[in-house]
This record gives sequence, C-alpha cells and structure tokens, in this order.
Amino acid sequence: MFKHLFKLIWNKKKQNFLLISEMFISFLVIFAVFTFAVYAWQNYNKPMGFQYDRVWTINYNNAVKTNSPDSLVQFYETVRQKLKSLPQIEDVSFTNDNTPFSEYTNGTDASVKGHKITGVNYFAVDDHYQKVLKMKIVEGRWYNKGDEPMKSHVVVINRLFAREAFGNATAIGKYINDSDPKNKAKVIGVVEETKFWGDYKPAEKAMFARFDTSAYHWLNRILIRVAPGTDAAFESRLYKVMANSMKNSNIEIEHLAVKKASYNKFMLVPLTILSIVAAFLIVNVALGLFGVLWYNINNRRGEIGLRRAVGANGALVSGQLVAEALILATFSLFVGSFFAVQFPLLNVFDLPASVYLIALILAILFIYVLVLVCSLYPGKQAAAILPAVALHEE
Repeated sequence: MFKHLFKLIWNKKKQNFLLISEMFISFLVIFAVFTFAVYAWQNYNKPMGFQYDRVWTINYNNAVKTNSPDSLVQFYETVRQKLKSLPQIEDVSFTNDNTPFSEYTNGTDASVKGHKITGVNYFAVDDHYQKVLKMKIVEGRWYNKGDEPMKSHVVVINRLFAREAFGNATAIGKYINDSDPKNKAKVIGVVEETKFWGDYKPAEKAMFARFDTSAYHWLNRILIRVAPGTDAAFESRLYKVMANSMKNSNIEIEHLAVKKASYNKFMLVPLTILSIVAAFLIVNVALGLFGVLWYNINNRRGEIGLRRAVGANGALVSGQLVAEALILATFSLFVGSFFAVQFPLLNVFDLPASVYLIALILAILFIYVLVLVCSLYPGKQAAAILPAVALHEE
C-alpha cells in the first residue's frame, strides 16, 4: 500500500514539490508563533513576585533646588508626612525612573568570588519600598533605619540573582563585588523573583540598593499604596496636594494596573504580527491542498472508478487520498523539524529548550490536523464516485 502511494507521489513530484514547499514554510512560521506563544504562556503562569494593585506612581521633576543635603531630607520627609496624613494612602516610597512596567531600565554587573554576573537590574530604594509593593522576603530582611549609619554597604537581591551567585546555599551574610573594596556589599535579604516588565516577560536578576541622602537630587518617582476603594476623586485631590508641595514640578499620576495592561499589549505586538502572517499562510496552504486534491480527483476519475470496480470500497478510496496528503505533510515536517531542532542546539534567542520542544510538537500536530481536515472532504467526494459512471466517462 505505502509503496504504491510513494510511487503515485513520485510520478507527480513537480506538482507535489510546490505543495510540500508551502507546508514547509507554513510549518516554520507556525513553529515561530508557537515558540513565542509557549514562552509567553510559561512566563504568564509564573507569579509576579509583588502586588501592583492599588499602587500608584507619582512622576515629578525639579522638586527643589538646593545643595544642602539636610534641606533635601527635610523637604522630602515633609512631603512623605503630607502624603501619609491622607487616610487613603497606606504607605509611601521614593525611588528612581525604573518603576514597575516602565520603559526605563538601570542595568549593572556584579561579581562573586571572581564570577561575573551580568544583566542585573539596579533599583534605588528606601525603607518603605518593599511594603508598598508587598514583595515577599524569602530570606533575611528588608532595610530599616538601623542600616543608615553602617560603614559597610548592605544590599537586598532577588532569588534569581541569589541562585546564580550562590547556588542553593544561603545568600545571607555573603558578599557581592567582594574583590572591590569600594563596592563590596553584604547581602542582608533575598526577595522573591520579580516580573517588573509585565506578564509575558520573565523575571530578571535584581539588586535593591538603599539610597543615601545625596540621591534626593535625582530621584523623581514616588510609589504610593492606596486603600481599597480609592477612586478618581482622590486622584484629583492628590494632584493638588503634590502641586502645592512641589510648586515648580510637573506632576503626573499613573496607576500600575493600567501601566501593566498597556505594557502587556505592547509585548504581544510581535506575537500578533506573526499570528497574522501564519493565518495568511495557513489559508494559502488550505486552499492549495483543496485545489490539488480536487484536481487529482477530476484527473483520476478513471483510476478511482477502476479501483471501485475491482472491489475497493469508498473508505479505501478516501483513505488513499488522505494518506497521500499526510505523506506529503510528513516530507515537509521532516525537513522543517531538521531546521527547528537547530534553535535549542544553537541556543537561538536564549530561550529554554523546553519552549522549543513544546512549540515543535504543537506545530507538527497543527500541520497534521490542518492537512487531515483539508483532505477529508475531497476524499469523501472521491469515495462517492460511482464506478460505472467513471468508467463510462473514460
């Protein structure tokens, strides 16, 4: 049976080559779509590592012009107390540009016993940052006022950073940048992995460093956690309070929940474009497959009639056409899989190998299902050909 099918396919190799090429290209595009989709889905299912609901960001600039550190500290503490005096605000934290779901990043490198750790996100934070975002502490503690007079630097890192730097051993009491006396810092706390760039991007290594009084010169963000049920009316009142406190500043208030939704949409743009291209190719493959099978039925009516006349039933005739289509799909998938497996082997895009494996399996199943669906109806039409009518036409 299979020998006969391969012979039929070989006899029409030029016609079948075009169809195999279409399915091959479609497979590669669908593989790319599933790769990004699986990667996004895996990241989506991982916890955020912090609570963004009921957290607002106050953006400001040019708050106060003074060279006196004491005046800066007094000014910002006054602003903090004004905000915390409002019953709708639970806590307040000053920080820099790279707040959650923003387009700003502040990268740095670190080292532990000669091992260089790259791609670390640096966050300048205060004692209230962890409470505002409700980040989970998995080891040690967060900063407090007792850390201010310490001569040696202390630092809080996230679990992803701790795992790369210290493996499965505890990070508390260990040092990063231990070969550089000026930047040497002792780890006092480890927080959960944090996804500050939306649902569809993975957590990244992070270092949360407590800023000193000189940092008030360049800090320009305030994170506040508001009470449940806080509405837009309070936002207007909050704007007036900030405008009166920082008379020379441009004040802008954003909600982290809104920023997260906007950032997620932006991250899905490449997947959406790939999906549109894939849908276009799928339609072309489906139409091409329908056309080829329909053409084969019309050209092979005599062959089909003869097979029916010698005893082949409709199911066998239909199964032959479906099997031919599936064999063509297998040829295209064999070549396509050869190229697809190069991605995890060459570590393209630096994605986990499991992502490529799942995407490969899904793409193969998708092509087979597509070919099966497209060949069933033409096969049914072929099975309905009466042998007497077909042989009479011949």
